[in-house]
Amino acid sequence: MIMGPNMDVPKKDIPQGILRDSVLAHVAAAYFSVGKRLERKTRCSATRGFILSTLRGGAALNQNQIAILLGFDRTVVHRAIKTMVQEGLVSERKAKSGRAIHVRLTPKGYKYRKRLIHVRIAADDKLRKELTPEERSTLLRLLKLIAELEF
Repeated sequence: MIMGPNMDVPKKDIPQGILRDSVLAHVAAAYFSVGKRLERKTRCSATRGFILSTLRGGAALNQNQIAILLGFDRTVVHRAIKTMVQEGLVSERKAKSGRAIHVRLTPKGYKYRKRLIHVRIAADDKLRKELTPEERSTLLRLLKLIAELEF
C-alpha cells in the first residue's frame, strides 16, 4: 500500500517515481483512497452522494442545474438520477413552466442521505481522534494552501 498500512491504493496503480517526487500524487492517492473506502462502506458512489447533497433542504433542481452546480457531465448526472428514481431515492416532476423536469429527494432519499452523512461524520471523527490538534491544524492549513495554489 502507498501511504501506510490502511491505504487502499495499490503501489502498482501509481508509479513509485511519481509518488517519490510528487506531493500532488500523494494528495490524490489519499483522496481517492478515502473516497473508495467511503463508497464501499456506504455502497454509494461519490457522484450519487454529490447529487444528493445538491438536493438538501427540499431543493428541487433540474438535471442541468445539478450538472452545472457539480461541474459534472450532464450524461453522468442523467444516468445517476435515472437509477436513483428507480430506487425511489429521488422523484421527478415536470416544472410548471418550460420543459424542465425537477428532481427532489423522496422520504427514502432523505433517510438514505442522512445515513451517508452519519457514516461520513463517523469517519471524520475517527480521523480527528487519530490526529493531535496541532496535526489537524497543520493538515487543514496545508490542504487549503494546496487547494488555492495557482499552477
